[in-house]
Amino acid sequence: MRSVPSQRTASEPEPALAGFGRYAGPATLILASLADGAKHGYALTKDIESFSGVRLAPGTLYEALARLQAQGLIEPVESHDRRRPYRLTAVGAQALQAHLAAQRRIADLGLHRLARSWGIA
Repeated sequence: MRSVPSQRTASEPEPALAGFGRYAGPATLILASLADGAKHGYALTKDIESFSGVRLAPGTLYEALARLQAQGLIEPVESHDRRRPYRLTAVGAQALQAHLAAQRRIADLGLHRLARSWGIA
């Protein structure tokens, strides 16, 4: 018997990153980077590039940071120079965990279907 992922109903809350639309990718990368500790913009771009191979353009990075901060998923850290570091909030950590778990379920399903239909392991 196959299990079918449950569908979200209108009365259920929307996952935190679902409202990001095309910015969900950058938001996920930023939150994953901040899960390792506070970073400023340049450090974020270098870390993201090192673990994902993706280089976020400055406009994309700072727009996503503003959206994440507005949702309470990240917060600025006091700095004594011109850099503005950010850190993950508890709400942000929970949102990232839920989002990554959902993405893992999708990836596992896709890999299973490829293996079954195409013989690709």
